[in-house]
Amino acid sequence: MEPFRRAGSSRLRLSLAAYSFRDYFGEGRDGRRITLEQFIDYCADHGCDGAELTSYYFPPDPSREFLIGLKRHAHLRGVAISGTAVGNNFAQPDGESLDQQIAMVREWIERAAMMGAPHIRVFAGQPKGLSKEEAKVQCVKALELCGNYAAHDGVWLGLENHGGIVAQVDDLLDIVRAVKSSWVGVNLDTGNIYTKGDPYEEMARLAPYAVNVQLKVRVGGAPTDLDRVVALLKQANYQGYVALEYEDKDPWGEIPRWLARMKEAFAQV
Repeated sequence: MEPFRRAGSSRLRLSLAAYSFRDYFGEGRDGRRITLEQFIDYCADHGCDGAELTSYYFPPDPSREFLIGLKRHAHLRGVAISGTAVGNNFAQPDGESLDQQIAMVREWIERAAMMGAPHIRVFAGQPKGLSKEEAKVQCVKALELCGNYAAHDGVWLGLENHGGIVAQVDDLLDIVRAVKSSWVGVNLDTGNIYTKGDPYEEMARLAPYAVNVQLKVRVGGAPTDLDRVVALLKQANYQGYVALEYEDKDPWGEIPRWLARMKEAFAQV
């Protein structure tokens, strides 16, 4: 895999990850509850281009009718389903467990395609009975296999920098550069940069490979420098969704403020 060469100029599209309201799906919290349909409404009401429907908040075995219903609801509200995410682990030996992880990702590729979602966040995982280098080889193999399924349905797989064997940017780049698939890229998460150096420089290394971006409100414990994130995405000529994934306190009060800040920053690109 080589960095993407995009024609034209950078375009940043605003999305919001359902994980931002993780405590309010299902039974809810503090008397407040939200469903996936209501989350789509929330994204529309706050001017988002997209809504990331994280798989954790779907029914255990969502029917085709349920998935198509979400697609219909999103279209009527003028919101694209920008993607979803699965909690897989490819960092393990060949066998039943790895086969199950690959099958889960394949299943969600099909579900994403039904919803019209162009992207799935996937993970490398924590090694199970393998060295890091062995686990990286397994991850490459699994991503290539899943990449074949993704190509069939036209769904991108974005490997997220999310700890485990990809805690360091070098290791993540080793994997994605080795994967032989035109449907695998990087899901750049601004909050998952673990370095003693400048985290924004590490983000800039990942940005040319990004097919989706997750924006956190903190980087290394400090408030995110939004202007700097936008600048490095512009430098990479990134064109696509930037999804706010809010993990701090008071999501109901703070998410609207962050979305407004992001819209203002994106307008300057």
